[in-house]
Amino acid sequence: MTENAASSVGPLVTGAEIARLAGVTRAAVSNWRRRYGDFPAPAGGAANSPLYALAEVQEWLDKQRKGQEVSPEVELWQAMRAVYGEQMVVGLAQVAAALAGDAGSLLPEGIDTRVQVLARTESPVDLVNALTERFLDSARRAGSDQVTPERVVRAVRHFAPQLSSGATVFDPACGTGVLLLSVATAPGTRWCGQEMDADSARFAQLRADLLGRSGVRIVAGDSLRADEWPDLKADLVVCDPPAGVTEWGREELLLDSRWELGTPSKAEGELAWLQHAYAHTAPGGQVLMVMSASVAYRKAGRRIRAELVRRGIVRQMIALPSGTATSHALPVHLWCLRRPESAGGADNNHTVRMVDLTDNSPDGSLEPRPDQVADVPLIELLDDVIDLTPGSHLRSRHRDYPSEYAALRKQLEDQIRRLAALLPELASGAGPGTLDRATTSVADLARAGLVAYNGPEPVSASEQLDTDYLQGFLRSSANARRSTSASGTYRFDAKGSRIPRMGIDEQRRYGSAFRALSMFEEGMRKADELSRQLAEVARDGLATGALAPEE
Repeated sequence: MTENAASSVGPLVTGAEIARLAGVTRAAVSNWRRRYGDFPAPAGGAANSPLYALAEVQEWLDKQRKGQEVSPEVELWQAMRAVYGEQMVVGLAQVAAALAGDAGSLLPEGIDTRVQVLARTESPVDLVNALTERFLDSARRAGSDQVTPERVVRAVRHFAPQLSSGATVFDPACGTGVLLLSVATAPGTRWCGQEMDADSARFAQLRADLLGRSGVRIVAGDSLRADEWPDLKADLVVCDPPAGVTEWGREELLLDSRWELGTPSKAEGELAWLQHAYAHTAPGGQVLMVMSASVAYRKAGRRIRAELVRRGIVRQMIALPSGTATSHALPVHLWCLRRPESAGGADNNHTVRMVDLTDNSPDGSLEPRPDQVADVPLIELLDDVIDLTPGSHLRSRHRDYPSEYAALRKQLEDQIRRLAALLPELASGAGPGTLDRATTSVADLARAGLVAYNGPEPVSASEQLDTDYLQGFLRSSANARRSTSASGTYRFDAKGSRIPRMGIDEQRRYGSAFRALSMFEEGMRKADELSRQLAEVARDGLATGALAPEE
């Protein structure tokens, strides 16, 4: 729908907003759409996320006696949606500026009137907070990465250290300030932030001002290319940096002093943000970085990860529950770093605490169970990969190697016994070549209607032909050579493949032997996989001390 068409029907609402208007669940609205033919048709949006004209919805709700009077706050929000659309943060900043008394803030007439009406009954703080909650809810439901998911904010707040009075907190990619303003509540705290999007930075600052947070200062700008806080050393740095961004300025920042752990590759923008955050950490200060799981093991970042481990900087790796990030289904890790008290020192830190919460509910407890935690010695992490994924280290520590080894060994022994029984009893034949004289091609069998194709291999379509006999001879080396090209590529050749002519009883006798051989081959593949698993468990169990050779 074009902007002109949208404006002709007035403000638009989503299904979730209709549910809030009517005081029902979203499922109820979906049910209305299916059951009632007179429910308003979509006036915009996409097939999987339709938008409806607010006036039409309100009229329908009133007619069905399911509605309630639209609050002035809802009317303001819908008016802002109609004017600002995808640039809602611009509208939030303008409304916040008007509420803060900025004489230069000019609101569109319909929005300005509604703001003035609401300001007579609500405080600026309550109004801005209400609009902010609507914006955050809308962005999160849309899967937008413009705001940090509520579950991620909860996790950072849970694992953040207690700060003393007068501490400094910094977020170099603070967005609208949700994460920055959620941590540290001690008196005298100083909150510093930087955000590339000027409108988001402006709104974050205005909201903080309206909340009475006098220690907040947020500036606009690209933190990596144009650091507005070059001398800042914070007690805590929190950050949910942009993920998967390759154009972060590597070429122009190759000699930057912030890369004390190594220059990040173009594909490792997250590790550039991590080092930027670490560069702004005071001695003894900490960093909590929200990172995609792949940063913990990608080949390009192993040198920087090795330095983090070697210097004792990385203290804790937390794999958050699946579903924590609402904008995507990928796992999310929380990296917890600490700058040593003394330059070049490691504060006698010899382990990294690995916490794997991936099996927990995203809305459940963030306190790990004993089997979800392991303190891994630094030396164990300093291998060729430098994999900091918590799960890969916890599995080896909490496996029951003796039981696993015993079970696999029994499976392999049983499988080997079955294999011997599968082999057919074969006697001496009439000699090589005796079956080559009277043969027929598969093409002739197909023309006669005796063969059908149900997949890559032909099968019998007649009582005169046994399938196991047919496929057994087709897999012989002679037919395999006919179906293999000069480059070594195998492709079944129905025209060239030939099988001996036999009566049905003789076919079944050969077919039974071929079938037994196929089962033997399948059993050997299973035995091979069991052997590999058994050797791996035995080797790892011996290496970790969970298993020991008998005396």
